[in-house]
Amino acid sequence: MKVLILGGTRFVGLAITREALARGHEVTVFHRGERVPVGTELATHIQGDRLTDLSKLSGSEWDVAIDVCAYRPNEVHAVADELGALIKKYVLISTVSVYDDSIPPHSNEDAQLVATAEVSSLDVASVPVMEHYGALKVLCEQVASNRFERPLIIRPTYVIGPDDYTNRFSQWVARISRGGRVNAPEPRTAPLQYIDVRDLAQFTLNAVEQGLTGPFHVATPSGGAKFEDVLQAVVETVGGPNCELNWIAVDEAAQAEEEFPLWAHGEHASMLAMDTSRALEAGLIVRGLALTVSDIRDEISTQTS
Repeated sequence: MKVLILGGTRFVGLAITREALARGHEVTVFHRGERVPVGTELATHIQGDRLTDLSKLSGSEWDVAIDVCAYRPNEVHAVADELGALIKKYVLISTVSVYDDSIPPHSNEDAQLVATAEVSSLDVASVPVMEHYGALKVLCEQVASNRFERPLIIRPTYVIGPDDYTNRFSQWVARISRGGRVNAPEPRTAPLQYIDVRDLAQFTLNAVEQGLTGPFHVATPSGGAKFEDVLQAVVETVGGPNCELNWIAVDEAAQAEEEFPLWAHGEHASMLAMDTSRALEAGLIVRGLALTVSDIRDEISTQTS
């Protein structure tokens, strides 16, 4: 299978590129970076900006294009305009941030999406992405559905694992590995749903090979774990000498100088407790959290040695 990956050299894109190559697919990676990451040497690397340089890809055809780095609707339009006739299937890596804050826990893929009227009235090509992240991703999904035939939409929750340049979950692994008392913000019962980046990559390629379409929540466990469960699992897996979690009140955490990655600032975010039964029924396989934590710990050890 001929696979085009738009943005395949960092974290999620990197994992998908490596997985596609491991399966023997013919992979082309279009990206802005100047390096060829380890494990992607067999791919064809083409450098360019997705808004101005997609013409570099003309003349070829792909069985699938996996778009890892579309954050604005005009970026999806650009792919459709330049490459639409050359792509048999389009895959958008989206997010559970597309959902409205009012959805209940354990919602499926038909839950209410965040409103887009406000961001649509702005210049979507220049508005700050993080301020309108969910709405922009909804617009990306809408363009994908309008411009491509039966696209595959992947909606992960928090993605964790090796090569995570955001360093969100990895910070907890590093802190806990050092041992001692580790501050953790309440509420400990807040949901925290996650997926190992390699499991995300495997499901995405499996779904492509099976011809699946539509949206899928890609996360584990189905329905969401609690924040305390996740951090305690890290303690039990890699906790350093005399390691213990010191739970602090929401107000105290909000005023603390230290950062608390993956903390919902005292809220119980339902989008971190999504129903993943559709993906599980389609073959999503997830590894135990201890394996992910151990691999992250080993990566940190290698980087610091």
